[in-house]
Amino acid sequence: MQIYLDYSATTPTRPEAIEAMQKALTQQWGNPSSLHEWGQRAATTLELARMQVASLINALPESMIFTSGGTEADNLAIMGVARLYTKPQHIIISSVEHSAVSETARQLEELGWEVTRLPVDKYGRIHPLDLQESLRSHTVLISIIYGQSEVGTLQPIEALSQIARDRNILFHTDAVQVAGKLPIDVQKLPVDLLSLSSHKLYGPQGAGALYVRPGLELVPMFGGGGQELKLRSGTQALPAIVGFGVAAELALQEMDVETPRLIGLRDRLFDRLSHIPSLVPTGDRYYRLPHHTSFCIVSPSCRPYQKRDTARITGKTLVRKLNLAGIGISSGAACSSGKLTPSPILLAMGYDEIGAVGGIRLTLGRETTEADIDWTVIAIGQILDRLMPKVALCRH
Repeated sequence: MQIYLDYSATTPTRPEAIEAMQKALTQQWGNPSSLHEWGQRAATTLELARMQVASLINALPESMIFTSGGTEADNLAIMGVARLYTKPQHIIISSVEHSAVSETARQLEELGWEVTRLPVDKYGRIHPLDLQESLRSHTVLISIIYGQSEVGTLQPIEALSQIARDRNILFHTDAVQVAGKLPIDVQKLPVDLLSLSSHKLYGPQGAGALYVRPGLELVPMFGGGGQELKLRSGTQALPAIVGFGVAAELALQEMDVETPRLIGLRDRLFDRLSHIPSLVPTGDRYYRLPHHTSFCIVSPSCRPYQKRDTARITGKTLVRKLNLAGIGISSGAACSSGKLTPSPILLAMGYDEIGAVGGIRLTLGRETTEADIDWTVIAIGQILDRLMPKVALCRH
């Protein structure tokens, strides 16, 4: 028995999307920029996909710029605004951003830009007053993640973006984890830029999109033939975009049924894992992605933590043990060159360095069943029961 619970990392491509991609590869393989029949067939297919993706967030089709994924969309949003200015300005991000945003902001900082990183509470949530107090006369962009991929917390994007709109400051949100799971309406939500990713909603990897509010000017990241309204040069990856479009259309059609089902499974998993003494929920339980659960591994009989004792029971330890049992989950901590690094997200939420390597994430999807939930809970409980006695003999 194999159970996949890592849907926030990637989702399996839907058969309907694969079928459409195969048609694009065999029948619509022309260059969309070409004027002849082959090119125009491809162009028509491209624009259909643009309409499908735009409909997911109630956007005008011409406001959607196709990219290679969410990371490029985030980079285009931030650098596209930054390059409008000849002198460094001020931008605001949260302290729990995806690296596609936080790393891009760091690069701007090296170029002389001022970057404010908003604090979060213990649940990973921003208080709008903190944003209000961080605004400066030269603030030109605010980028706040909508749904945090590691701990699942949803930010008050409507309130935050309205603060930006009231001050005539551009607002970007990374909605990669939210799109297809919760309704998004950019006609009502006061955002200027919004990032999407295909493979988070059962489309193929290698495709994404950036919503750009009509009339907003950006500077492209690289030069070329001027495709995608001159903002993303290069021949479009038509098969991947086609799959993205089909997946987006199906996600919109099924959201009213699938989202409540995922919430039920999420709460079932949360409740059952919360009874395991060595697991502590992370993130906001109420303002949360529908498909997302996350925990921090602790040793109830071993506080304060000792590094030498807990080294064997990090989040990655549990990921590896569960993989041997045929269950796929994620760890919240990053690993570079074999060295465990505390999760910057958990650190920002107030966890110490030992706790910040104990994060795990279990995310649910279309194929997840109640039986999967119940079996996973049993497996985690048994693994932790075997591991915990090894770390319980710590000396204070």
